[in-house]
Amino acid sequence: MKKLSSLLLILLLTIGVLAACGEQKEPVKDEENSSTEQKGEETAFPVTIKDALDNEVKIDSKPEKIVSLIPSNTEIAFALGLGEEVVGVSNYDNYPEEVASKEKIGDMELNIEKIISLQPNLVLAHESTADNGTEALQQLRDAGITVLVINEAQNFDQVFDTIAMIGKATGETKKAEELNKGMQGKLAEIKAKAGEIKDKKKVFVEVSPAPEVFTTGKNTFMDEMISMINAENIANDQEGWIQMDQEAIIDRNPDVIITTYGFYTENATELVLSRQGWENVNAIKNKQVIDVDSDRVTRPGPRIVEGVEDLAKAVYPEVFK
Repeated sequence: MKKLSSLLLILLLTIGVLAACGEQKEPVKDEENSSTEQKGEETAFPVTIKDALDNEVKIDSKPEKIVSLIPSNTEIAFALGLGEEVVGVSNYDNYPEEVASKEKIGDMELNIEKIISLQPNLVLAHESTADNGTEALQQLRDAGITVLVINEAQNFDQVFDTIAMIGKATGETKKAEELNKGMQGKLAEIKAKAGEIKDKKKVFVEVSPAPEVFTTGKNTFMDEMISMINAENIANDQEGWIQMDQEAIIDRNPDVIITTYGFYTENATELVLSRQGWENVNAIKNKQVIDVDSDRVTRPGPRIVEGVEDLAKAVYPEVFK
């Protein structure tokens, strides 16, 4: 159990956020200079942005050196064309491949001295880890470094807000707008295609292996994704991340089982297919157990739409070829 708990904690931090539930957050608003900017133009500095902690963060000029404390922020920065400006990333960062050459600034324990030595103009922190790193973030502010705590996205609309926020902070407003439009367009295509499906499939998402099986209920990214592809999440009657009894899973008889832990469990799908007592479950009988890339289906950044497509192909391969 201790090992499983550690793996789950690391997974939570690695993907940036796996929100269980929460209230809708207000869209990101630029508190200054909004009247001087036309839609689609680059940011005019200085700007002041209200961050996730309600701090009024002033950014005087376009950041030339950026440190990202969480993988989702890093992926957004790279998607906005800021790969050269990113000088430091967390130990958990794994995408794009260029992050391998960036300076590592720690994981749950930030290396404050390392961050300061990189002399960043902007540190992109995150609401999901801000409480545990309050003292560390204050040390960075005391060193004269601008720290922006990015909102914890709990749904797709908030992912778009996050991208807009980082775009504003880095002077890449237009690129952020284009990125969001591209993602929204792809989602619309997937939804339109899924809307033609007549026979919904029942899906079970397994985010940790037996004996303590965890899944995602309503108000999670995965539940929203399953709804987008016109399928049914069998755990939708429960909230957030929950542990589910195996008998309950069998009784609900999913047509497809999705696993997300193949990156740390060898032969993840084979382990599910070989479970005793599951022989009459449709997904087992029809060998419809598929492992998907955990980062793509859970990390709230540009690849989250690719994750929706991965899920669609796994659940409805005959439609999403």
